[in-house]
Amino acid sequence: MRFLIPILLILSVLPAKAQDKAKLQSEFAGWLEQKVWPDAQKAKVSRQTFNLAFSGIALDFSLPDLAPPGAPPAKEQRQPEFQTPGRYITEEKLAPLIAGGRARLTQWKKTLDTVEKKYGVPREIIVAIWGRETGFGAVGGNKNAIQALATLSFIGARRDYFYPELIAALQILEGDHLPLSELKSSWAGAMGQPQFLPSKFLRFAVDQDGDGRRDIWTSAPDTLGSIANFLKGHGWVAGRHWGTEIAAPAAISCTYEGPDKPRPVSEWLGMGAKPKTDALSRAPQLAGHLLMPAGRHGPAFLVSENFYVLKTYNESDMYALFIGHLADRFTSDAKIGSSWDQLSGFDRSDVRVMQQRLEKQGHDVGTTDGLVGFRTRVALGIWQQKKGEAPTCFPDAALVERAGK
Repeated sequence: MRFLIPILLILSVLPAKAQDKAKLQSEFAGWLEQKVWPDAQKAKVSRQTFNLAFSGIALDFSLPDLAPPGAPPAKEQRQPEFQTPGRYITEEKLAPLIAGGRARLTQWKKTLDTVEKKYGVPREIIVAIWGRETGFGAVGGNKNAIQALATLSFIGARRDYFYPELIAALQILEGDHLPLSELKSSWAGAMGQPQFLPSKFLRFAVDQDGDGRRDIWTSAPDTLGSIANFLKGHGWVAGRHWGTEIAAPAAISCTYEGPDKPRPVSEWLGMGAKPKTDALSRAPQLAGHLLMPAGRHGPAFLVSENFYVLKTYNESDMYALFIGHLADRFTSDAKIGSSWDQLSGFDRSDVRVMQQRLEKQGHDVGTTDGLVGFRTRVALGIWQQKKGEAPTCFPDAALVERAGK
């Protein structure tokens, strides 16, 4: 008898979960009609396209980042783009992309000639993004984009973020006349070889091969042209390199980092910066920005405004640095010269608490999200200076515990 009670408890829970899902599915159907259809109609989506898109569509409870009513908060995910920076750019990760990129630069030379001339974006940058996003089209996501985005818009943790993307996906079906079966994405709605969200597709996807379709799923030319168009649309400056590694002496404080602290390249050189290449020093009158993604625990770089254009593709210093360095490696074997310290012993929640302490003291850390972005790095360095310490501008296990106290 003592075993019967736990069994009955288990059985009582299972139907409840099934009932919860059935209830959500019913509410989902009502939401599609009462909320999504009017908004889709305003976006010039026809009833025929709408019905086709949602025919037989059910909520996908297998997706991550869901927050159904009554569910416990999802566990926080670590984001390597902002933690332990040295692990993001390794020769192991670069090697296959370098080889693959060099091959694609030859294979698609004629297309890249046209794309580079039209958009002013270097072919190496375009191919680097192609390789980093999907391995040159090898991996692009196999989710039904409508189902994924509808699920995330209805019971996702970031409903307001995904809902406009759902409407945009419906507009793609309407305007681009793509079969629903071809509208594949990642679980988060990123589509095709360049991993465009639907709103980005609508703005930046192009028909580079001239077949009458903007096909970023199977067409390499359309993919290459679309990536270039995205970067040009976000302000890429033709003829300007993304940046270069530098040796930064102590006179160049890590607190000078950031897109909001430009100085002429000549000024950085006068302060003792020693570039590893002449990529930016050829135009010393133009602005350069200090980038130290691991503070004094890693390499330093001098970057142009194009580095920050790369960040519009993925809001991460390490992503943009990976793309820039990978692009350089297609034509050079020069590796990043300085080493990255291996930092461990703290996690995102520790960083968030540190940020909150610094913020209470009046420091601008950006967002208290547990990510070590440039504002947090600079704030930490300023705090260290006020304590009479040499700034490192990046937390280690000891510093994360005492900073801001």
